[in-house]
Amino acid sequence: MSRLPQLTAETANEEQRELLESTLKQLGKVPNLYAALANGPAALRGYLAMREALVGGTFSTKQREQLALFIAQRNSCTYCVSAHTMRGGRVGLSEDQLLATRRGTDTDPHMDQVLKLTGEVMASGGRVSDTALAEARAAGVTDAEIAEIVGHVALNVLSNFFNHVAEPELDFPLVDAHTLD
Repeated sequence: MSRLPQLTAETANEEQRELLESTLKQLGKVPNLYAALANGPAALRGYLAMREALVGGTFSTKQREQLALFIAQRNSCTYCVSAHTMRGGRVGLSEDQLLATRRGTDTDPHMDQVLKLTGEVMASGGRVSDTALAEARAAGVTDAEIAEIVGHVALNVLSNFFNHVAEPELDFPLVDAHTLD
């Protein structure tokens, strides 16, 4: 059971209802994460704005799903690992690719370095080494992608940590973030 109410059009105030409608427009549904995050309209508004901005960035839908899945795995967020495993499959990631992403690897050298740099950003609090940046750039990671990696970390840490606090009811097929099999 969720530790924060999962708001609906019937239980939300006007501001919350508008945000839930915006979520529905962006995603086609209102996942329980968003229904709980609507308790803090400013938090949901900020999340939706950042998500929308990053959707217009340099990473493809598949790459954005890989980033979200990897970050969720690193943060042991079962809700988000479950959601992004399902979404990743829907955008064309195979079971092997999903598992590799959760481990922080990819057969494509560019995406492999994107994931490695993402892991470095998370592990170092953004204090990545010159060597890590040079390796990423050598694999073709652009400065725009480096900036967006940090944006994706921030966006996904917000949702991962909020899930840890709120514990919304899981509305995706379960994929346990505590196991990698």
